[in-house]
Amino acid sequence: MNDEIIAQLADHRAVINKMEELLAPAIAEMAETIFTALASGKKLLIMGNGGSAADAQHFAAEILGRFKLERPAMPAIALTTDSSILTAIGNDYGYDNVFSRQVEGLAAKGDVVIGISTSGNSPNVLAALVKANAIGCRTIALLGRDGGSIRESVAVPVLVPSHDTPRIQEAHITVIHIVCDLVEKRLFGK
Repeated sequence: MNDEIIAQLADHRAVINKMEELLAPAIAEMAETIFTALASGKKLLIMGNGGSAADAQHFAAEILGRFKLERPAMPAIALTTDSSILTAIGNDYGYDNVFSRQVEGLAAKGDVVIGISTSGNSPNVLAALVKANAIGCRTIALLGRDGGSIRESVAVPVLVPSHDTPRIQEAHITVIHIVCDLVEKRLFGK
């Protein structure tokens, strides 16, 4: 069992090390995009499925509540949390539209819409990002593998260099924490 634990931790470190080499510019662009929107009174809308839904909620909580600094709340909405909305839209319009319908109703030009998908191929996340682009929102995606169909549909793709879902999810939460720290310090640091 110890060998398996050591191997998984080594895999985690390998992905993080590749991110350091490959993703710093994309993470910086993500943070700058979010900073600019929040500084202009815009909001974040964040979505994903399964573990990525949990990451969307975590991200929204860090932005709306706080990350490390005592500061005013900033506007962020996880589109994954309202079971009545999700089931109504899913029932009436199909599951592929559970996020795009919310983007249509909640997003305004200049808002940032963030999709999280380890495969890059979640149809409901893709549909929402396409809708967000049409509205005039800035779009960001946290992705894995080859970025899938979502990669080419967003202004800022952040592509974790891995094909292993758990390692991609661990990397996504690392990116989220880095971005929250950068944005919070830039907006409210002394």
